[in-house]
Amino acid sequence: MKENERGKAEMKKYISIDIGGTAIKYGIVSEDAEVLLKKEMKTEAQKGGPAILDKVIGIVEALKEEADAGVCISTAGMVDIEKGEICYSAPLIPNYIGTAFKKTVEERFGIPCEVENDVNCAGLAESISGAGKGHDICLCLTIGTGIGGCIVIGQNVYHGYSNSACEVGYIQMDGAEYQELASSRVLVQKVENRRGLASGTLNGKIIFQEAGSGDETCIQAINEMTEVIGKGIATICYVLNPEIIILGGGIMAQKEYLYDRIKAAMERHLIPAISEKTKLAFAEHQNEAGMLGAFYHFQKRQER
Repeated sequence: MKENERGKAEMKKYISIDIGGTAIKYGIVSEDAEVLLKKEMKTEAQKGGPAILDKVIGIVEALKEEADAGVCISTAGMVDIEKGEICYSAPLIPNYIGTAFKKTVEERFGIPCEVENDVNCAGLAESISGAGKGHDICLCLTIGTGIGGCIVIGQNVYHGYSNSACEVGYIQMDGAEYQELASSRVLVQKVENRRGLASGTLNGKIIFQEAGSGDETCIQAINEMTEVIGKGIATICYVLNPEIIILGGGIMAQKEYLYDRIKAAMERHLIPAISEKTKLAFAEHQNEAGMLGAFYHFQKRQER
C-alpha cells in the first residue's frame, strides 16, 4: 500500500490485460487479487502484433490514472518472460513474434510490466486461488480451439529450458496431434461432417444440448473426444505425476456431462497406482483466470 495525501494507506491497483485470439479482457486488479474492473474488446488478431500492441498502449493510457502499480499481461503465444515479449506465435496473429510489451510499456509509461503465456496464467491462478489451491503439483489443461497445458509446482510455473514446457497440444497421438483429436473445435467439425452440414452450422453448446436430448451422433462424438482427452492426460501423468489435473476452456462448462466420462477414460489408460492418487477438477476462475494469473505472475516477478 502507499500513503495518500491524508496519510491513509491506499490500496495498490494494477492494470491487467488478457490477450486471446478473439477477445482482449482487461481491467483493474487490487493488491489482494480482487478484480475491481473488467472490460472487453475484440482482439482483431488478423491485424497482427503491432495493432495488438497499440490496443495495449491504449488500455494502459486509459487506466493509468486509476491503476499505476504495474501492468500485468497474459497473452496467447510463447513468451520470453525475462524480456516480456513474444518468442513464438501461431499464424492466427500475424507478425506477433518479437512484440515487446514489457519494453514498450515501461519506456512509454514508466510503469513496471510483466508478461506471461495465457495458459500459464490460467494455471497459476487456479493453483493459487482456484481449484488447485492447497495442491503442490498441478497440471492445468485448457481445451478450446486447441489444447494448452501448464504445470505448476509449488505455485510456480515450470517453463522448461526454452519457455515451451507443457506444449501438450502438439503431442503425437494415434497419427495426429493431441489438439487435432480432442479439442472442442474438432468435436464441432466431426458432428458437422457426420451430418453433412456446412462448417459453422453448429457449436459446442448445441452439441451438448442435443447429446442431453439423446442424439446418438452427438453422444458418440463426445464419447470419442473424452476418450482421447483421458488418454492424453494419462500420457502426461506418466511423465509428470501431478497431484491434480484441472481442466479449463469454454467446453468445461459442461462439467456434469463430462466429468465422469473423462475420469473413466483417465482410469482406463492409467495404472491404478497412479490413477488412485490423481485428482481431477474443473477450473473455477473461468473468464477471470487470465487477468488474475497475469497479476500473480507480476507479483512473483517483482518479488524477485
